[in-house]
Amino acid sequence: MLHNVVKFDKKFHPFHIVDYSPWPIYLSFSLLLTASGLLSWLNGFNSFLIFISSLLLSSFIVTLWWRDVIRESTFQGKHTIEVMNGLRLGMIMFIISEVMFFFSFFYGLFFLSLSPDSSIGLLYPPCGIENVGFLGIPLLNSILLLSSGVTITWSHYELLSGNLSLSFKSLIITIMLGLVFLVFQYMEYKSSTFSIADSSFGSLFFMMTGFHGIHVCVGVLFIIISTLRLNFYHLNSNHHLGFEMSSWYWHFVDVVWLFLYLTLYWWLS
Repeated sequence: MLHNVVKFDKKFHPFHIVDYSPWPIYLSFSLLLTASGLLSWLNGFNSFLIFISSLLLSSFIVTLWWRDVIRESTFQGKHTIEVMNGLRLGMIMFIISEVMFFFSFFYGLFFLSLSPDSSIGLLYPPCGIENVGFLGIPLLNSILLLSSGVTITWSHYELLSGNLSLSFKSLIITIMLGLVFLVFQYMEYKSSTFSIADSSFGSLFFMMTGFHGIHVCVGVLFIIISTLRLNFYHLNSNHHLGFEMSSWYWHFVDVVWLFLYLTLYWWLS
């Protein structure tokens, strides 16, 4: 009987000893409800309460999910090499899905700008739309994000070297740079001479930069969690998978912004 149990474990669960998690499917339904509530509210329906409630529910589910992952990895030691490889693969697939998400917007932008219709004067952006330009706030934001990419890489290097103090300080700098970027992005929106309803360019501009801003918010949240875990000595030079994946995501955010800056701000200025 014992031999059969060992064979069963080797066949179905060789290294994965983490518990089954209900949070992914719960979060999927919660995010679906959040998106539905937001779209209904934007289209004039009285669904703001549904949107806020489902958004708070999603935040609560994410908190519980993070709690379980931290408990399994730090306190229970269940994150074996096989488990960590699976988590890395999942993060890579998630980033690839995000790449395809932004690819659809860039495809629409190039399609409209390379073959503008005669109804808009064969110009893109259309007549009457004054683009933001590539100097000023966009250039400053580019410097901020590139600098944040340097600081998070520096933090990773110090963590690998065992210098937790410098790693912590450089993460704080990364968080501050990300927050300042969001403030400047808000200032750019406030000073813009066009809105999301002004032609396809306005829609693409605010959709692309807005979704990128949401990704910056998520990236800052990831880095804050890594900073707190580093402060509580959950991370070390040999075991810091959450920090590693946070840095991947942040570099992805940096690269997307570079493409946004080169196309929306510089090429179409």
